[in-house]
Amino acid sequence: MALSIRLSRGGRKNRPFYRIVVADKRMPRDGRYIERLGTYNPLLNDDNENRVQLVKDRIEYWLSQGAKPSERVAIFLGKAGIIDMPAQPERPNKSKPSEKTLMRIQDKKDKQAAAEDAASAEAPAEAPAEEAKAEEPAAEAEAPADEETKAE
Repeated sequence: MALSIRLSRGGRKNRPFYRIVVADKRMPRDGRYIERLGTYNPLLNDDNENRVQLVKDRIEYWLSQGAKPSERVAIFLGKAGIIDMPAQPERPNKSKPSEKTLMRIQDKKDKQAAAEDAASAEAPAEAPAEEAKAEEPAAEAEAPADEETKAE
């Protein structure tokens, strides 16, 4: 019989709670299990000691009987020091954006580049107008100064 140490989900909708159980691989996730070996509450903070609770001696017994831990349970056991910390595989395809998202990102970049090109093409034509506007307030600023000197 192929044994697995894995999580069995409980709790209500949007409030998960897991039991760490040893079960036959052929049984469903939340189905019949042989023995409960601990609990996992993902809603608690990482530093809370009640987040993962393990029965160490029973886990060691089932590991000696040939039970294989699932990826998540192996990480819990590694952090508890029961087994060596497993190598965590990289999953680049799982986190990679979909083709549609990549197309949207590319379209957005193209629109920004087109807007920058249009702005840079209009910028030289507007530059003299901006300089003229900049000179007008300076001329107005000089005029009151001249009037003040005349008034004295």
